[in-house]
Amino acid sequence: MKADFTFTSSDVLMWMAFVFIAIVAIVAFLKMYFKKQSGENLTEKYRDKKWNSPLEARAKYPDVDIFKMRGLVFNVSLVLVFTLILAAINWTIYEDEIYIPKDALTLEEDIEIEPPRSDIPPPPPPPPPPPVIQEVPQELIPEDEAPEFVDQSISEETVINAPVQETKAAAAPPPPPPPPAKPVVEEIFKVVEQMPRFAGCEDLAGSDAEKKTCAEKKMLEFVYEHIKYPNVARENGIEGMVVIQFVVASDGTIQDARIVRDIGGQCGEEALRIVKMMPKWIPGRQRGKPVKVLFNLPVKFELKGNQS
Repeated sequence: MKADFTFTSSDVLMWMAFVFIAIVAIVAFLKMYFKKQSGENLTEKYRDKKWNSPLEARAKYPDVDIFKMRGLVFNVSLVLVFTLILAAINWTIYEDEIYIPKDALTLEEDIEIEPPRSDIPPPPPPPPPPPVIQEVPQELIPEDEAPEFVDQSISEETVINAPVQETKAAAAPPPPPPPPAKPVVEEIFKVVEQMPRFAGCEDLAGSDAEKKTCAEKKMLEFVYEHIKYPNVARENGIEGMVVIQFVVASDGTIQDARIVRDIGGQCGEEALRIVKMMPKWIPGRQRGKPVKVLFNLPVKFELKGNQS
């Protein structure tokens, strides 16, 4: 028959202390009793004593025979042992209850999803500065190096032969330089075939929907087990929903976590701290390959029932 009562750790410790005190008290009582009995002159008392049988004379001094109280000691020992066994059987360890608000993963209103800052391409580099034109100082040419001027005037009788022009094939223009390599930016998805999940339910036998439900439960337990209601928000009665946006990378790590909705009172910072504490997730998959997925996590702060 199962007992309808249980003991906590403090109750078990109290019972153990009681048993220890009872044993010490019994030992002290027996010690005092036998010491009092041995104080008499037992040698003179039993000098002419004749025993009816050898069993009766098994002790030299029957007054200090410890075996004559074995029944009492045995019965007390049984009571103490059964008390400890009863306490051990009914010892119950209570786990701390984690308060999870109702509809914790339901967004109260549509939130515009902005691309993470890491997806914004960097601005183009500034154009190179224009060349600096340096003025060359004018120098006087020496007289011995002065050029000789030749008369090139012509008249009507002058015969001018047209110069022979040599046609040369135009050289091919040099090939244009290759364009600069663009940085490889991994695409971030919002919806994929298999959305990322909180770790801890991989060994669960069942469908993807059951694993998703299990992962959501474990994620909520993790969030509301570690979260601490900020004192500023508690003192000012601030309640509401904070939304944290982050990217679950292809290796399951949490990246680019940021606050997209805050209610003040340091609630956003606290929710962001919890998200950054999360272990690796099971990454999302698109066409069988792990990819980056954008995730919005609502975190509700409620003063009612909060145990933090």
